[in-house]
Amino acid sequence: MLRQENDLIEQLRAGDKSALSYLYDHYGAALYGIIIRIVKREEWAEEVLQDAFLKIWNRIDLYEPEKGRLFTWMLNLTRNLAIDKTRSKEITYAQKTDDIHELVNTIDRREQTEMAVAQIGLIPVLNQLPPDQKFIVEHLYLKGYTQSEVAEEFGIPLGTVKTRLRSAMGTLRILLKVE
Repeated sequence: MLRQENDLIEQLRAGDKSALSYLYDHYGAALYGIIIRIVKREEWAEEVLQDAFLKIWNRIDLYEPEKGRLFTWMLNLTRNLAIDKTRSKEITYAQKTDDIHELVNTIDRREQTEMAVAQIGLIPVLNQLPPDQKFIVEHLYLKGYTQSEVAEEFGIPLGTVKTRLRSAMGTLRILLKVE
């Protein structure tokens, strides 16, 4: 049952927990999507989402309908909490230590990938691809880039990255006789 916004606000102000449950069920995913884009980690995003709903519940009396819709108010409140989280000491410290761990993991992955690629004989096959296709395959599958990252970092239009990958896969199927 779709609730009218005014009724929902009245129920929240009256302390009706089913109204909070309705908010979570209908708006939780959208708010989580905003949070995860800002904080970049699931555990932090989940924490911020929980904090957001507690704050919505505790501060619903501060919501002023004449200034905007309820969702807009919740969105701004949630976005501000997510931004505050990124500025917290917890995240600042975690990012510093993550950088070291990521560097070590990247080096380890690169060494393992290079060994595996050489051991299975993939290099001679990749060398048969046109240079632009080989570049895309190497960066996407051997170096762990996403299509968007390749496009952004190397200034190649995303559509071109996708087309080159599709062409490379077709060529590799022929070279490896895969149907």
